[in-house]
Amino acid sequence: MLSAFGRAFRTPDLRRKLLFTIAIMAIFRLGSFIPTPGVDYQNVQQCIGEQGENTLLGLINVFSGGALLQLSIFALGIMPYITASIIVQLLRVVIPRFEALHKEGQSGQTKLTQYTRYLTIALAILQSTTVITTARQGLLFQGCTVATEVIADDTILTSIFMVITMTAGTGLVMWLGELITERGVGNGMSLLIFTSIAASFPTSLWSIAGGANGVVNFTIMILVIILVIGLVVFVEQSQRRIPVQYAKRMVGRRMYGGTSTYIPIKINMSGVIPVIFAASILAIPGLLAQFGDQTSEWVIWISNNLVQQSSPLYIAVYTLMIIFFCFFYTSITFNPDEVADNMKKYGGFIPGIRAGRPTAEYLDFVITRITSAGSLYLALIALIPTLVLVFLGVSTNLPFGGSSILIVVGVGLETVKQIDSQLQQRHYEGFLR
Repeated sequence: MLSAFGRAFRTPDLRRKLLFTIAIMAIFRLGSFIPTPGVDYQNVQQCIGEQGENTLLGLINVFSGGALLQLSIFALGIMPYITASIIVQLLRVVIPRFEALHKEGQSGQTKLTQYTRYLTIALAILQSTTVITTARQGLLFQGCTVATEVIADDTILTSIFMVITMTAGTGLVMWLGELITERGVGNGMSLLIFTSIAASFPTSLWSIAGGANGVVNFTIMILVIILVIGLVVFVEQSQRRIPVQYAKRMVGRRMYGGTSTYIPIKINMSGVIPVIFAASILAIPGLLAQFGDQTSEWVIWISNNLVQQSSPLYIAVYTLMIIFFCFFYTSITFNPDEVADNMKKYGGFIPGIRAGRPTAEYLDFVITRITSAGSLYLALIALIPTLVLVFLGVSTNLPFGGSSILIVVGVGLETVKQIDSQLQQRHYEGFLR
């Protein structure tokens, strides 16, 4: 592996791409520590030291690499873009125009990307306004003695300027991600998410080591993480290959077809999207409870059952929502009828299955079985670290649970594959043997 990295850096074009990618990731991390104008940086640091991890906006904080609680210019991170991309994909089911653009090829994808950018800016304005309002009311740092003083100036002009700054920061993050995709190595947005999550791991693990029985708990947690990483690598590399045969046909004087291939279907086709959906929806009751009377029964019930990740009800609802969104998102991204029609159009068929409707029914049957296993796997991965921490009696949560490990390992595997393919194009031995 190390020798392969050496060969990659000895290749001028690949070295230039790798250094460019690393430089953009460094800029992204640097922007996470530059405070937004109008924020009292010393009070923010004092609140972070007093309170530690915030669970209310933990999802956005993870994807911003901790920049949210720093109230930096990159406070929103890549989260508005992720949300916008998910919304645009879901709108393909509701708006026929979006589905038509998706089928138009490159020109249609360019138009959808443009819509995603516009929606990202709109969501950034909404989220930055929410964050600033929450910080001013002292809800961002609950329990901190100077929670209401992190934004000293409460004038409207200052608020507008802070919203503009955070929105511009989100636009800059989006542009940096697209730069990596265009001129660097790997998917830019995925690598920025990778950078944000990886930056949160050392602090969380160190907090486990600093508690009671710290050495034992830290060792057990490291072993669990290694086990989860091995499971993620094994499952993410696994495929269900459906064989496809193409009949021979004459086009002019040339013979086409007669080849055999397969449709690769991953066990976890939906990726980490169901976990993001489930965590986002489960954060809504806690967000509403923060603005209610803290002594009322419904606020106390939500705080005890739908905010604490160790609550049995939270774990049960979280698991059911992950399973539901696995099926929901897979049904959007993989259309058996469309695949069957394309196969029939080009003379392809699955051995033993008639073309057309029987092929679509067979694909739907296979996808349902695979998604059933994939949803249980995803729920297990998301809950293992949380359940282990509950068993050990540790109150500190890993950033975004086990799904953060899924994202880090998945993005790492995909990036290594892209570097490996570029090495093989230049007649070098790649990373993967």
